[in-house]
Amino acid sequence: MSSPDHGRTALLSLRNISVEFALPGRATTPVLDDVSLDVPAGSIRAVVGESGSGKSTLGRVVTGTLAENGRVTAGEVALDGRVLTGLSRRQYRSVRGKEIGYIPQDALLGLNPLIPVGVQAGEALRAHGLATRAERRERVVDLFAKVGLRDPGKVYARYPHELSGGMCQRVLIAAAMSTRPRLLIADEPTTALDVTVQKTILDLLSSLVETDGLGILLVTHDLGVAAERADDIAVVKDGRIVRSGRTDDVVANPGDPYTESLLRSSSLGFSGPRAATARLEYSRTVPEDSPVVVKAEGVVKTFTSRRAPDTVTAVSGATFQVRKGTTLGIVGESGSGKTTLVRILAGLTPADAGSVEIDGEPVVHHRRGAGQADLYRKVQMVYQDPYASLNPRATVRAILDEPLTGHRYGSAQERARRITELLEVTGLPASVADRYTAELSGGQRQRVAIARALAPRPDVVVLDEPVSALDVTVRRQILDLLDSLQRELALTYVFISHDLGVIAEVSDEIVVLHHGHIVERGPALHVLTRPRTDYVKQLLASIPGAAEPAALPS
Repeated sequence: MSSPDHGRTALLSLRNISVEFALPGRATTPVLDDVSLDVPAGSIRAVVGESGSGKSTLGRVVTGTLAENGRVTAGEVALDGRVLTGLSRRQYRSVRGKEIGYIPQDALLGLNPLIPVGVQAGEALRAHGLATRAERRERVVDLFAKVGLRDPGKVYARYPHELSGGMCQRVLIAAAMSTRPRLLIADEPTTALDVTVQKTILDLLSSLVETDGLGILLVTHDLGVAAERADDIAVVKDGRIVRSGRTDDVVANPGDPYTESLLRSSSLGFSGPRAATARLEYSRTVPEDSPVVVKAEGVVKTFTSRRAPDTVTAVSGATFQVRKGTTLGIVGESGSGKTTLVRILAGLTPADAGSVEIDGEPVVHHRRGAGQADLYRKVQMVYQDPYASLNPRATVRAILDEPLTGHRYGSAQERARRITELLEVTGLPASVADRYTAELSGGQRQRVAIARALAPRPDVVVLDEPVSALDVTVRRQILDLLDSLQRELALTYVFISHDLGVIAEVSDEIVVLHHGHIVERGPALHVLTRPRTDYVKQLLASIPGAAEPAALPS
């Protein structure tokens, strides 16, 4: 299926591309089937679809970085009239990084842990002989500032493990832009970023399109982001384009049922005030005299770099409480202190000052004995990346049995019954129990992570960006699951996200962190519809498709 170019000259042209992968012991698997589209210079073409739809493979076809077991079986790729299909790896290297920039989705896999990030961001300049060492540093530091990294000169010398995931993603974006390429392949470039940095990055890319004539192929699972930024949209399902056209037309007239479902699940459906209003009905059913389960007073945490005398205050005087059966949403940009704060709540990181109580009992880091074991039973965590947080060498049954055995939960038969119960309550088929995580989808892995957290019957579940790595339809399923579990089991949630749209939907109370300080705190509807600070107003305005704060209902 071809995508119209509306009379514009194509910078990138893909014609009838088909790709298949060879898997050991299996027949070849088709991933792309007869895909055609153009990216004119000075425009953004978005390719939208769920995980496994083939959209990222399309980007790798353009950059010549298909895995060894993948091959293009049909079709042609051309850049400004030059056919790239069939180039050798050596020939492709002269194009990739210089004329075609690439922003990968996984920042941690995209950076070498042993080399300072500034050096890595300037590697394409070095490899193509485009700048001296001093010029590379100047160019990279300037780009670090443009992508929103504070103290770019200091960041230049840091290693990936010293930066947050969002900061690493911004490094990769700067690296892709360093050579001023004509075409940029952006594979989920802002998935790990908070809404304000996402807006900064997308504004920057849009300005390069307008001023430099850059062509961008934007790969995303979020039709809301595509609708706000792209000139044209191609929707991919099972390796084929099922809907394509000008953005306004695709959004107004989805036509295809799959496109309609993506639109309903996109960030356009997560506008803060609307989501908070829907949540309010449930919030009111929670009695005001419900017991306080989590209480934090004056929590402070600082870190000092081993290579520099600078002290960074991650959390400064945090005070809040969470009542039983409710959800506290903690929102803030990358590096705002969200994860540090909840690690203190869970007893995984010691506070420098202040106090935390769970069910009236103080949280003491590294306290030995039954008290600490009881804390770890009461507070369980669900992390952002289920693939990294689950043991790939253990079956799902073994993963769920581990916390039960660790907390001495009943007999072997009782544990087996509990595992069956956990699979049922999280919507997983019984057959999953004897499979490994690599055999599961991203949504199934996150359900396993939630089941593991529920295994010892905790009072509090801390959810650290639990849906940010998931595509929009799976995200919808996980949020619905968490909501139903809370209602059925009277669970208390502390929910971290950089996405204020998601926070709006799940939260009863909201805490907004900015550089370690709580800048706003209160009922979700009040924080989202009557923001008191410019920072929160900026967060709201950055949600794709959201109204400006001044237009929100009071």
